[in-house]
Amino acid sequence: MFPKRLKELRGEKGLSQRELAKLLNISSSTIAMYETGQRDPDTETLQRLSEFFGCSVDYLLGRTDIRNPADEIANAVKDDPELADFWNLLRQREDLKLLFKQTKKLEPREIQQIIRIIKAIEDDEANE
Repeated sequence: MFPKRLKELRGEKGLSQRELAKLLNISSSTIAMYETGQRDPDTETLQRLSEFFGCSVDYLLGRTDIRNPADEIANAVKDDPELADFWNLLRQREDLKLLFKQTKKLEPREIQQIIRIIKAIEDDEANE
């Protein structure tokens, strides 16, 4: 499945094997061997391809048909406009991504404390 996916993704970007190889700093013959199944990429190359094409490694390897887990979430929230708007905003803003990464290991009690602090700041700003 990897050879087919790589060729499809490269085609979607309108890149030749040579152009993709140059962008990834590998030989064009290596790309050709990937696409014909004569060679498998190492873990680092898989990660670089994933980042370049904006898809998961699992998608590249054919383990899923969902290119990016973010797409799966977007699909799941599409029926709720408020959640969909929030998800799109979260995808665009690095500060919100960082906030969520920092809070994902917190206990519910700790998250509630943070929410109270945010509300207190909002109230304070509203009273100014």
